Amino acid sequence: MTIAHRLRKDAEPIWNEIINHSFVRELYSGHLSREKFEFYILQDYHYLVAAMRNFAVIASKAPSVEVMKDVIDILHLEATSEFDGYEELLKELGYGISDAVSLEPVPVSISYSGFLLSTSSLKSFAEAMAAVLPCFWSYAEIAIRHRDKLKSNTDRLYREWGAIYFTEEYLRLVEKMKDMVNAAGEDIPYEKLKYSFITSSRYEYMFWDAVYTRDQWPV
Repeated sequence: MTIAHRLRKDAEPIWNEIINHSFVRELYSGHLSREKFEFYILQDYHYLVAAMRNFAVIASKAPSVEVMKDVIDILHLEATSEFDGYEELLKELGYGISDAVSLEPVPVSISYSGFLLSTSSLKSFAEAMAAVLPCFWSYAEIAIRHRDKLKSNTDRLYREWGAIYFTEEYLRLVEKMKDMVNAAGEDIPYEKLKYSFITSSRYEYMFWDAVYTRDQWPV
């Protein structure tokens, strides 16, 4: 069993909750309210910005030039096609970047971003990669698990959004990230990798829950 798949196995209870969360089930079936989807999309801006900064830090800690290039490729993808697609989706929903910027991030978004950046800054390259893997990988598993629901989904926007994460291009990216974790994790105690992976997996669940309930600061 590879390191990545061992991490995935250890996170099984959390990932079951992620994959079966009401937000993703309702989105893929077409029953999610547009208000909740819009809130999610607007909130996602803060994660995308933090992710780009985070990958820049991770690239600086890469163990070789070749690995650095691989991380920069992911950063470039986030900064170009991912962000361009995000802007297009905002526009289709009737919003602009300024709307996303002005919306205060939910508490878990700030905490999650802080965890990723602190891990990348203070810990090993392998731990940093283990921390970013759950986001990419869980989106792929969500899409694969729920793809059949798209056949009867009458909401074009939801169908198009959901289908992105089981495209060959996206799945290749996930496999590449798994390989990077497997290679980098060989000389790192497994428990350190597990802490990064499990913590990010928990944050993934918490973020889905926050956008579904439209969580806000208590005061």
